[in-house]
Amino acid sequence: MDPIALPLLIALIGVALLFDFLNGLHDAANSIATIVSTRVLKPQYAVAWAAFFNFIAFLFFGLHVAETVGKGIVDASIIDPQVIFGALMGAIAWNLITWGLGIPSSSSHALIGGLLGAGTAKAGLGAVVWSGVFKTSAAIVISPAVGLFLALMLVLIISWIFRKFTPQGADRVFRKLQLVSASLYSLGHGGNDAQKTMGIIAVLLYSQGLLTGGFHVPLWVVLSCQAAMGLGTLLGGWKIVHTMGSKITRLTPAQGFCAETGGAITLFMATHLGIPVSTTHTITGAIVGVGASRRLSAVRWNVASSIIVAWVVTLPASAAIGALFYWLTRLF
Repeated sequence: MDPIALPLLIALIGVALLFDFLNGLHDAANSIATIVSTRVLKPQYAVAWAAFFNFIAFLFFGLHVAETVGKGIVDASIIDPQVIFGALMGAIAWNLITWGLGIPSSSSHALIGGLLGAGTAKAGLGAVVWSGVFKTSAAIVISPAVGLFLALMLVLIISWIFRKFTPQGADRVFRKLQLVSASLYSLGHGGNDAQKTMGIIAVLLYSQGLLTGGFHVPLWVVLSCQAAMGLGTLLGGWKIVHTMGSKITRLTPAQGFCAETGGAITLFMATHLGIPVSTTHTITGAIVGVGASRRLSAVRWNVASSIIVAWVVTLPASAAIGALFYWLTRLF
């Protein structure tokens, strides 16, 4: 394909970084909802804490997720600027819709859906890398289930270890430990989510013949994506914080620690395996797990079920929007 003009290339990279910024804005709730709802940190301090660990996540993880997004969802050979633009606009539009409504949907799957929609609009279903799509789709179910299970197990273990503590004494311990668990979750969030945008920018550069030595993610792409996500996290998504932190179930510091730790372990495993999971799905499953550990009625299942509906709708909705924007670019 013919290379595009440099200003247009820069503009597309800017759109990708805008998505990354909105991802941080939209998903700030994932990192801080529990630590804010348990009043361990004030919101302005919590977002700064999360943003810092979002940014430094690249120091701790390989770039396996970026490689999956870059060449494991649709065939890299059919990627062009129009496909990238359609994918990004599909993800951005869906993020803005759900952010405005306060619905904790998945930025990750919005991007995957946008990429699938724009890619198939150009080259049909033959362009889809089904192994990568199946792996990502399976994670929609598996990641919240694993987060739920791990959080539930942690609650049981913690309850036994601290059985001789008074409730006030346990709260004092876990208010400190939640700083650790929140930082671990923010690392996992930054490690998995920022890499999706890295993969999009890298495959755009690859399609333009600007990567020497095969497909890889340049360091400047890594740093710019981590910075954009960290900046978005700083501004927070307060409607979603309220939904995640208090509408699903009420949390104590010990339960907040278990939810964040269970979610962090899940994200660490997924990032190591190169699976682009939803941090929103993961922490929601973990919060439901700690709520259900008290009693099933402690979880507001009507709220949880509305979130699940948003999960199911995200892929097809963002795919449709991505395809629409791809077709619009072909008109000009």
